[in-house]
Amino acid sequence: MRFWWFTWLLRHFTEYGYSQGLLPAAIGTTAVLVTAALVGLTLHRNRPAALAAAGLTSALGIGWLAFH
Repeated sequence: MRFWWFTWLLRHFTEYGYSQGLLPAAIGTTAVLVTAALVGLTLHRNRPAALAAAGLTSALGIGWLAFH
């Protein structure tokens, strides 16, 4: 599932920015949050690293959506 998810993200990299409208922005934000959850679940054995990586993924993803 993780591989499929990251493949989908790469395929639709520029389609879901906040400047594209409300629905694409909501889809993009949901995609960022799901990606952050997957990153956190991947690192579940080391909780501080999982929280830091998930938070960084969320911040970078939402920041990227804001400028594209």
